[in-house]
Amino acid sequence: MKPKDVEDLVCAMLNRIVEGKDIEIVDVMFDKEGGQWFLRVYIDCPEGVSMDDCTFVNETLGKELDALDPIPHSYVLEVSSSGEKPLRKESDYVRFSGRKVLINTYMPVNGMKSLEGKLLGLVDDVIKLEIHGETVSIPMSKVSQARLVVEIQELGGGDMVGIDDSPGDEEG
Repeated sequence: MKPKDVEDLVCAMLNRIVEGKDIEIVDVMFDKEGGQWFLRVYIDCPEGVSMDDCTFVNETLGKELDALDPIPHSYVLEVSSSGEKPLRKESDYVRFSGRKVLINTYMPVNGMKSLEGKLLGLVDDVIKLEIHGETVSIPMSKVSQARLVVEIQELGGGDMVGIDDSPGDEEG
């Protein structure tokens, strides 16, 4: 079975699995990396994706795939939040309008090949991005890669969530 056929089959299975639940299937990808096959399922929920949401989809899909056995070789099933989801379809650019994205281009746009900003949408195969208050137009034909950016949310009191990657008190 071709990777695209696996993705289509899994999408159909997932649509049945999440029917009536507040879980949306954002993307399904079946890829080979370093000799290992990965079946990746990206989900989203109105109130954010919980571990329980991922576990439910993983376990239910896993059981159905085991029963049907459509993939003749080993693979790793991963279910996660759409987080830094790649934008692959035109509908993604409309759906995620208002979200922060990172777009890499084959050729410079406004002197840059990597642009990060607020996605305003897609009009006539041109992505509209707001960067520092200005609208930038990026033709789809120039896009090599685009993805959502996970933003760190502010906590009460203006504190930011962060990771301390300093070396600590060690000398050397």
